[in-house]
Amino acid sequence: MKLSAELRAFAGRLGHEFSRPELLSRAVTHGSISGPMRDDNQRLEFLGDRVLGLVMAEALLDADRNATEGQIAPRFNALVRRETCAEVAREIEIGAVLRLGRSEMKSGGRRKEALLADAMEAVIAAVYLDAGFEAARRVVRHVWGDRINRVEEDARDPKTALQEWAQARGEPPPAYAETGREGPDHAPVFTIEVTLASGPSESATAGSKRQAEQAAAAALLKRVSE
Repeated sequence: MKLSAELRAFAGRLGHEFSRPELLSRAVTHGSISGPMRDDNQRLEFLGDRVLGLVMAEALLDADRNATEGQIAPRFNALVRRETCAEVAREIEIGAVLRLGRSEMKSGGRRKEALLADAMEAVIAAVYLDAGFEAARRVVRHVWGDRINRVEEDARDPKTALQEWAQARGEPPPAYAETGREGPDHAPVFTIEVTLASGPSESATAGSKRQAEQAAAAALLKRVSE
């Protein structure tokens, strides 16, 4: 099988030339357009999640040989979580080559975080099946860039930092509440309010509850730290 010009360009962004191009084609095929003659990327996504985890676990152990498991675990989670996978997917423009059904295209599927993250993991699996673990490691390290070097900052997310701030002052953990939800079911926008027991609160809006919680926590942490 021959890859389209778009997929060839995408493979170039990955830095991998496929000897089995059908793997890449399958990796960017969403379930909304699959059928008897066309497999979707769900099984690849399952495998890619595991390959990504192994690459990152290995990289973190090599990067800090004195780190404890308790130190490595949050760094690992920051590198493999859905938001990070989707962020990387946007940078290499997976959305532009995703094969989607009509309904997903109409609902903005090329921008959906879950679809982008799943496709990113499926692409990693495609590289692994095409050329083995070394090739997969090379691609992952290439597209993740310097995230491994700056993961310490990313691992201590605003929610964790705000909770630590509260506990250091003898307060219970901050309370989060959903105060608003707008938009269609396929693309909701959430407003979350976070409140400290001592009174201060902040709100934030985002396309997922987790993102809104993080943004609200960051705003409140900035406020109480000033």
